[in-house]
Amino acid sequence: MTFVRQPTRAGVRDAAAKIAAILPPSPLFVAEIRGIPVAFKAEALQPVGAFKLRGAWHRLTAIDEESRGKGVVAFSSGNHAQGVAWAAKRLGMPAVIVMPADAPKSKREGTLALGAEVVSYDRATQSRESIAAQLAEARGAVLVPSFDDPWIIEGQGSAGIEASVQMVERGLGEPVQAIVPCGGGGLAAGTALGLRDAFVTVVEPEGWDDMRRSLEAGWIEPVGPNPPPTACDALQTTLVSSLTFDVLSRRGVQGVAVSEAEIRAAQRWAAERLRLVVEPGGAVALAALLAGKVEVTHGTLVILSGGNVDLAAYGAVLAGND
Repeated sequence: MTFVRQPTRAGVRDAAAKIAAILPPSPLFVAEIRGIPVAFKAEALQPVGAFKLRGAWHRLTAIDEESRGKGVVAFSSGNHAQGVAWAAKRLGMPAVIVMPADAPKSKREGTLALGAEVVSYDRATQSRESIAAQLAEARGAVLVPSFDDPWIIEGQGSAGIEASVQMVERGLGEPVQAIVPCGGGGLAAGTALGLRDAFVTVVEPEGWDDMRRSLEAGWIEPVGPNPPPTACDALQTTLVSSLTFDVLSRRGVQGVAVSEAEIRAAQRWAAERLRLVVEPGGAVALAALLAGKVEVTHGTLVILSGGNVDLAAYGAVLAGND
């Protein structure tokens, strides 16, 4: 029988210690929604503009010295790509990233600037997982999935550990509920493991809410055929993994979906109230709160997971060109 490592709360705490040794905590902002103070974890202000370097650092530092020379292969629309590239550069490891041809220009350029090799694919006709697996096998490299990996899940959960400490320091108490953007569920699962006393809600774009439907059904449901277009390139995961689903299911996590208009409104709110640039996928948790799809309570934590925007599209959002 093959042993499959499972993500654990102890692993999340280990990952948090690793991250704390190399980076200061990302800022925590507080603003009122409907008269109640809410904590916002600004992962958009990480060195790569998203939380993804957390899981990447935890995963790559777990690779033995002998294997590091052959590098890593990852697949991503941009944020995981930059997280892996950042960690690989810091560790002196080669990195190859499989990215969709239509990935935002800023994310592609950011990945290249960190020294990674980029291999493009057509997300409508090709499988990024197959391409990445073939590259990893050919090069003898370690495959680093964006969410279907216990180290990645644990690393992402370090954001929740940090936020909990910061909320206590700000007099808000420990998180009672955490609202988290969800693509494949790595950040959500890590948060659920790290914040075991908080009620967790995952948020996805409408039509891409397969985690919500999976949690309600009790088994994994894929995204349906012909899903609608979404600005949330970072959340276009067509099938969640058993690792993330199992964690979220055991913790009784709920899911909600938000519209593209609600996401744009959240981006504008973050710019106006928090002075933060937040990408569409990074704004979905805030969108759910603002739209009343999740109740505002004391002890609420919202994770703003990324800020890597396409400038032209973001400018149109700020201008209110809906």
